Amino acid sequence: MKQAMKQVRQALLIAFAIAPLCSWAQSTQYAFNFQPADNETYKAVTSITQPELIPISSGDQYTKEKGYGYDLIPATANTGKPFCFSVNLPDGDYKITVVLGAKNEIGQTSVRAESRRLFIENQTTAKGKYYTQSFLVNKRSPVIKEGDYIKIKAREKGKLDWDDKLTFEINGSNPQLAALFIEPAPAHTTLFLCGNSTVVDQDTEPWASWGQMLPRFFDSAICIANYGESGESATSFIASNRLKKVLSEIKPGDYIFVEFGHNDEKIKGEGKGPFQSFITDLRKFVTEAKTHGAIPVLITPTERRSFNSDGTLKPTHGYYPDATRKLAKEEGVALIDLTQKSGTMYCAWGIETSKKAFVQYPANTFPGQDKALADNTHFNPYGAYEIAHCILQGIKENKLPLRKYFLDFTSFNPQKPLPFDEFFWPSSPFVELEKPEGN
Repeated sequence: MKQAMKQVRQALLIAFAIAPLCSWAQSTQYAFNFQPADNETYKAVTSITQPELIPISSGDQYTKEKGYGYDLIPATANTGKPFCFSVNLPDGDYKITVVLGAKNEIGQTSVRAESRRLFIENQTTAKGKYYTQSFLVNKRSPVIKEGDYIKIKAREKGKLDWDDKLTFEINGSNPQLAALFIEPAPAHTTLFLCGNSTVVDQDTEPWASWGQMLPRFFDSAICIANYGESGESATSFIASNRLKKVLSEIKPGDYIFVEFGHNDEKIKGEGKGPFQSFITDLRKFVTEAKTHGAIPVLITPTERRSFNSDGTLKPTHGYYPDATRKLAKEEGVALIDLTQKSGTMYCAWGIETSKKAFVQYPANTFPGQDKALADNTHFNPYGAYEIAHCILQGIKENKLPLRKYFLDFTSFNPQKPLPFDEFFWPSSPFVELEKPEGN
């Protein structure tokens, strides 16, 4: 028991560096305790923080007046079921520290935030053992400045990415959360993501994109701000003020990753096309990033799952990948050839196995699903996870300084993706059968 308490003390010292906390109304630094108030873990925790951590009980449901509590689903901490916890916070980047584990329980816990961004994946804790990890989360709203805002779509209005709360999803086969700390992020580098439905933080099962998997692979020196949105082209991304929002926040030394092509292909008319309007719009991302002292990285579009009858891959993007490659060369910026990497990976899987990476499910797999889902563009969590590995490999190949902050990543060969049976994703409680906008 003494050893377990020592581990908790050490974990929390690392987590919070004994930083003084202010009252709820005066600060954006908060500390929550999810263990019963009468156990020794709680006593160990409160002995090193001033004032005491805020104890969270099963009745602490979120209200705007209180500003924190269990949210979205009727579940609470440490019952073996997934739960959500929200805190009302102003926009900004936050350092989050979680202490996972329990005195009398073996735990397996995944931590996601906002619209299912993955931060901690299937962390196992033995009885009486505790695991501490910190990460950075971007919390934002559509507001750019007074009277100016992103023109979000109707279906975005319910997204956790855009509301006034910072929401955590604690999931896993037996999720165990002991304590949660929130404080403003110290000086850090931000990686901004611009793109479409293959990039966006997808809110609901069974959809997922590589952008929401990426945070899991970076340490607490990097904050990822994903501004991707389903259905966006480079043109509409600019027109809806999404780039303007990014530029209002970007600072020298930050990164901006840009992947478009899927929806740009559908724009027809005079002056439209890969080497006309598309390359002109992409160039604006590059030029603006450089003007702000940031580092642009161009990404060719993920390939669609399309095979010829002989099992070879059928390219679907025409000259749009070539236009992206051309611009990267002209501007002297890094290029991640995701078209090539994703296509290589699909071929490695083959026609049938590749279905396991996409939203391809027989009828009745999910509640209310009376028809089969057969999508060849949008990924499920497994596919998104492996596409994220392609992005990480691209960062490594380009020798970007970002690679210094990798967490649990060394290299990835698209010809040898992670076997499907070795991937475990505890499903979120939120399901939506409607296909994301774009194709």
